Amino acid sequence: MAEQSPLVVFTPSGKRGRFAVGTPILTAARQLGVDLDSVCGGRGICSKCQITPGVGEFSKHGVTVAPDALSEWNAVEERYDQIRGLKPGRRLGCQATVQSDVVIDVPPESQVHKQVVRKAAAARDIVMDPATRLFYVEVAEPDMHEPTGDFERLEKALKSQWEIDGIRADVTLLAKLQKVLRKGSWKVTVALHRDHQATKSSIVDIWPGLHEAGLFGLAVDLGSTTIAAHLTDLETGEVKTSSGIMNPQIRFGEDLMSRVSYAMMNPGGEVEMTAAVRDALNTLAGEIAAEAGIDPALIVETVFVCNPVMHHLLLGIDPVELGQAPFALATSDSVTLPARDLGLSVLNARAQCYILPCIAGHVGADAAGVALSEEPGKSEDLALMVDVGTNAEILLGDTSRVLACSSPTGPAFEGAQISSGQRAAPGAIEAIRIDPETKEPRFRVIGCDLWSNEDGFATATAATGITGICGSGIIEAVAEMRLASLLDPSGLIGSAAQTGTPRSVPEGRTHAYLIHDASAEGGPRITVTQGDIRAIQLAKSALYAGARLLMDTRGVDTVDRVVLAGAFGAHISPLHAMVLGMIPDVPLDKVTSAGNAAWHRRTYRAVQCCGAGGNRTGGAPDHQGRNRDRAEVPGAFRQCQCHPACH
Repeated sequence: MAEQSPLVVFTPSGKRGRFAVGTPILTAARQLGVDLDSVCGGRGICSKCQITPGVGEFSKHGVTVAPDALSEWNAVEERYDQIRGLKPGRRLGCQATVQSDVVIDVPPESQVHKQVVRKAAAARDIVMDPATRLFYVEVAEPDMHEPTGDFERLEKALKSQWEIDGIRADVTLLAKLQKVLRKGSWKVTVALHRDHQATKSSIVDIWPGLHEAGLFGLAVDLGSTTIAAHLTDLETGEVKTSSGIMNPQIRFGEDLMSRVSYAMMNPGGEVEMTAAVRDALNTLAGEIAAEAGIDPALIVETVFVCNPVMHHLLLGIDPVELGQAPFALATSDSVTLPARDLGLSVLNARAQCYILPCIAGHVGADAAGVALSEEPGKSEDLALMVDVGTNAEILLGDTSRVLACSSPTGPAFEGAQISSGQRAAPGAIEAIRIDPETKEPRFRVIGCDLWSNEDGFATATAATGITGICGSGIIEAVAEMRLASLLDPSGLIGSAAQTGTPRSVPEGRTHAYLIHDASAEGGPRITVTQGDIRAIQLAKSALYAGARLLMDTRGVDTVDRVVLAGAFGAHISPLHAMVLGMIPDVPLDKVTSAGNAAWHRRTYRAVQCCGAGGNRTGGAPDHQGRNRDRAEVPGAFRQCQCHPACH
């Protein structure tokens, strides 16, 4: 039997294929439709195709990557590194060739399309009470007859002018104190931080004279697949700008247990993963500060929410104990530390980083953040709150009691491990509708408000193209396929003869549904395969199982309302989520998105149209007088005959 060609796996897309020894990584990426940039024709000039190969055992992918999985560093890369510099571990995809099985990470700067933040910041009416504030003081000049230090006189000035007693400063602040005092003619502005556990205030920074540029805080949702950040004015609470990036740890494993496994099987693996995520945070912080037009040194506070594994890896703690019972955390309390201790060199070195407390071994600070934001403990009705992502956080509660759990849904909801999947970027299909009669699709892509069957769509999408399908798109696609009878109750895609459409195309021993085919023009062929259906089934089953677990613990069969939070809160259709069985049945007007009222109104119009708010057993008549069957089929999808106009 002939030996198989080496396997090449790309992250974060999850696309993979076998290629002959000697194939350039850039060539493999293009053949698989991986989003890897290049403008110089593979001559090693533009540096757009930088990649990072993994080394070690990757149980998720079933491969062990040797140090020599790629060809040796060549003269072109050496020349480029000397002239412009390559980050440690980086290679040029046009120069590195396949030698054996390899896992390749495509960093954000090498991807053609910029990540779109799907975790939007919601504006809320709150009283601003920042832990870091500015104080303008006039300090007494040194006196030969009163031999006190500059810091002690600053401390005295703060006490007499602002009634602030007891301050502290680290050696890096003391090193700049004297120059700033003299430059400001003994008039300075001091940024003081007092956290909830401190008895003293810490000086974060000091400026000569009156500092009017303001102070900023960074709120970071450190997810398994994506990292979202929001830059906020600490005085007004205004969100200045938001940005996102793929978590580079995905090359070590798409889900949390794969990363724990990588740390277990590869000595020093946790150090690699910590370095990767901290490097990504520095990149993201630099980009978001540049976008807002501010000096990154003015970012003096950072708040992180993350699941327990990400919590440990951010702090540089080996997560191995989270991979085995009893899933012990190194600490479940909140953590406060300066930015330099997290390796966040882009920020002010003395910026205070606060990481919310974890709740339990696999219920993390992100769940605590949802509880803090949505306050289920103050709800008079029974509310189910679902933060959908690679690791879903679920809360169920009212004024009497709040329960929480996590559910390992995997990366399918983020568009990873889907055959035509990609992250949320311009050109990605984010919404789709399939006519139940003709089985023809129409879709909308990120960056364009038009549907594909509307005039001007081709012109509007000419710049981005139609590149793939993101998480919200694949959820809607699978649900629409069920509504259009392209799937049987078990989720099996029918043949062309069974479905009545040539868009059901053979693929090996199964079938796939063709959404868009631009292969004749050199573009991608976007399909939903049987493997994609199974991936979504597994993800939605894990999510529903978590919700069902909490409901069983409370001894209830129904909830009063559902709140969708996180990456999909403002983008996933509640109707399609219910068709798939991702969430329990509730009237559609009782399914809301955290912080997105526009989507609530849009959903409500659909309720008025199709009557989906009918009771659980009787359903409600649609336009054609038929009753919608809302019964849950064990192990299958919801069945629904709702008129396509309702969508």
